Amino acid sequence: MKMEGVAASPNFLGESKAGYVLNNVAEVVERILTFVPTKNLLRIASVCRLWRNCARRVLRTQQRLTWLSASGSSIYEEHVLLRTMAEDLEKIYLLPQTALLMVDGENFSWPFSYRHKKARKCEDEVESDPVEKLRCLLPSTCDVVGIVASGIVVTPSGLPSSPPEEHEDGEAGFSLLFPAMDGVTIRPFHFCKKSLSESAMEEAGLINNSYLKVVLMFDYETWKAGGGRFLKKLLEPLSQNNVLIVGGQVERAFSNNTTCCSLGSFGAVGLTFSGSKIQGASVLVDQDVSSPQAAEATIQRLKAANIPERNTMGFMFACVGRGHNSYNNQCNVEASAFRKIFSNIPLLGFFGNGEIGCDRIVKENYTLSETDADGLQHSFTTVMSLVHFG
Repeated sequence: MKMEGVAASPNFLGESKAGYVLNNVAEVVERILTFVPTKNLLRIASVCRLWRNCARRVLRTQQRLTWLSASGSSIYEEHVLLRTMAEDLEKIYLLPQTALLMVDGENFSWPFSYRHKKARKCEDEVESDPVEKLRCLLPSTCDVVGIVASGIVVTPSGLPSSPPEEHEDGEAGFSLLFPAMDGVTIRPFHFCKKSLSESAMEEAGLINNSYLKVVLMFDYETWKAGGGRFLKKLLEPLSQNNVLIVGGQVERAFSNNTTCCSLGSFGAVGLTFSGSKIQGASVLVDQDVSSPQAAEATIQRLKAANIPERNTMGFMFACVGRGHNSYNNQCNVEASAFRKIFSNIPLLGFFGNGEIGCDRIVKENYTLSETDADGLQHSFTTVMSLVHFG
């Protein structure tokens, strides 16, 4: 029985026994709809009231995050992740409420200058601007936070146990998709020196939020004059609380807030995760770690958090100076060590120009270690972390 498409035949629904069941037995309809990808599920919801109500209930059960990833040279005049998302978003089983995207800068030509945009027709602009195309691929209600970094760490789509890959060069990217999850609040933020204020930080859940557990933060251009003070203002209140904060410095960033800052100015984007179900842990792979055995021993410390593997994501934020440079030209050392220890947790991340994080476990009222804002900022290190969403 095929339920894809906009509607089934009225005669079929009205005259057959199967049609009677599909028109009247919600338990059967709901069970069938659990096997239908979300895009088709939304189309099916327009058939009748029963199907709409069943579709809504199915959507509420889809609370496990997922990710789409891509790597390798694209045969098209666009980044390889764009083509993958255009095809694979048709197959996912959740309605994205928030999307975290990371890509390398190769073949990701953005941003356009204002003059360049004015010279294009609207259709051509959307087709050529990768950020606009990403937004068009996702639901209009989805909050988007995106970054461009020097290198990308991905796990192949949909296969948590697949070996994660460190792409220090070449095209690679991923889109981490979050549905609405009971007991979990996700808020995006995008600050520059013009928009950073206590009220804006409170709205993002960064301060005066007793339920805050994890912050992913990515700063850009903060090496410029005033950037250090800006970043310290963001990190200082977080370093004093029982909160896991991880991330790093990236080349560029984008979000739904396109008017935040002017081209070339410094700022930060990220996500806050609040709720009693969330658990987080991170370890710092120090710059002196230079053997696979030492890397594995460091990452092994994450086991102390006893974080469940189900609905958990691993994040790796490494310095561009690490990778094969730290391990006698051996590639994929740290990602492989992570997979050896956590066999069913996907790993995503990037190679950037600075790292944010420390050795920390956030679980109930227990904290592995504490530090100040300066102690959260590093270079030539790797921050490896786990975030569990219940």
